[in-house]
Order: sequence, then C-alpha cells, then structure tokens
Amino acid sequence: QVQLVESGGGLVQAGGSLRLSCAASGRALLNTVIGWFRQAPGKERDFVAAFSSPLTYTKYADSVKGRFTISGDNAKNTVYLQMNNLKPEDTAVYYCAAVSRAAIATTAETYDYWGQGTQVTVSS
Repeated sequence: QVQLVESGGGLVQAGGSLRLSCAASGRALLNTVIGWFRQAPGKERDFVAAFSSPLTYTKYADSVKGRFTISGDNAKNTVYLQMNNLKPEDTAVYYCAAVSRAAIATTAETYDYWGQGTQVTVSS
C-alpha cells in the first residue's frame, strides 16, 4: 500500500507560481511512476505531468509544457510540481497518483493509488 498526501495548493493571481508536494508513505518510490492530474468542476480528470523513479523520466501535458516542472526527491519520498506563469484555466483540484511500473502513464485508470487532492485557484 502507498499513501499519498498532497499539499501546496492555494489562491494565486494569474502569472504567479505555486509548488505542490506529494509525499508518499508505505513504501519507497523506487520503480514507481508518480503522476499529477487535475479536475475542474464539471470536467474529467486530466493528466498534467508524470515522473518515473529511479530513471527520472518526465512527461507533460501540452497545456503545461514550459510552465510546470515535475521533480522527485527519493530521500524524502516526495514528488513536486512547480507551477509557474499560472493561468485561470489552471484552476482545478490537483491530485497525485502512483503506480508500480517503469513506463510513464498518462491515463488516470492506470494508477493504483491516489491522494485526496489540493485546490489550486488562479484569479485573473
């Protein structure tokens, strides 16, 4: 079992930055893919970014490329999502998820473990 806890959400003006954290417990994140997804009201849960450990491969949705950066700290068992130049359309609940595999996955159904989510609101 893996438990995931997100933090770092909040309210920010357009153009601002936030850093989300996903702390994992239960077992080490080696040979694990951690993904970030987001869900706006009335919309589906969409892929944002993913990070694989230990190879440190990353993948991003086109909508966040160049603005968001995903990274991991194996010593802290934590994955981060640095979000810069935020836009109102980035407003959503952000979830981190984990699955034991080597290849990065972008579909929510692939992931086995989920956090409770953290709200990100970007005002215009």
